[in-house]
Formats: sequence, structure tokens, C-alpha cells
Amino acid sequence: QVQLVESGGGLVQAGGSLKLSCGISGNIFKLNAMGWYRQAPGKQRELVAMIEHSGSSNYADSVEGRFTISRNNAKNTVYLHMNSLKTEDTAVYYCYAGPPPAWGQGAQVTVSP
Repeated sequence: QVQLVESGGGLVQAGGSLKLSCGISGNIFKLNAMGWYRQAPGKQRELVAMIEHSGSSNYADSVEGRFTISRNNAKNTVYLHMNSLKTEDTAVYYCYAGPPPAWGQGAQVTVSP
């Protein structure tokens, strides 16, 4: 069983920065993709950023240039550095790892005007 534990969410003013971290433990053979999704109230969960074991990454258009994803394979940890935050970034952010897919419990990020 794989467990994902997120940390680093919170409240920040627009234009500010936050860093999310996700530590992964349990029955890990080899993790390929690690990343972050988010879900705002009344909306579907959407991909924010994903990073492969090789380091190759991709981002949602809405966060490109503002967010940076990174991973430490030795520590099975993935990070999301969020800069120039906007009110529309407010959501619950979920850590993802797989395959097979595993999810964290979610971290609330709230961006105030």
C-alpha cells in the first residue's frame, strides 16, 4: 500500500508564493509519474503539473511560468513551488503518484485578493 502525505498548503495573498510537498511511502517498486492535481469548488479535478522519473515535466497552461514542479527520487518526494498566485488558484491540491495511481488526502490552498 502506497501512502502520500502532503504539507505546505495555506492562505496567501494574491501575488504571493507557497510551496507544497508530498512524501511517498509504502510498497514502492518504482514510481514513474509524480504530480499535482487540484479541485476548486464546483469544478472537476484538473492536472496542475506532472514530472516523470527522468525529470521531464509538463504543466497546465494556467500555471505555466508561475509554478515549478520538482522531485527527489531518493526521498520519494515531490514539490510544487507556486509563485504569482492568483485568486483562481484557490483549490484543494492533491498529490499523485503512479502507476498504479495513488492519491494524497489533499491540501487546501486559498489565495485572497
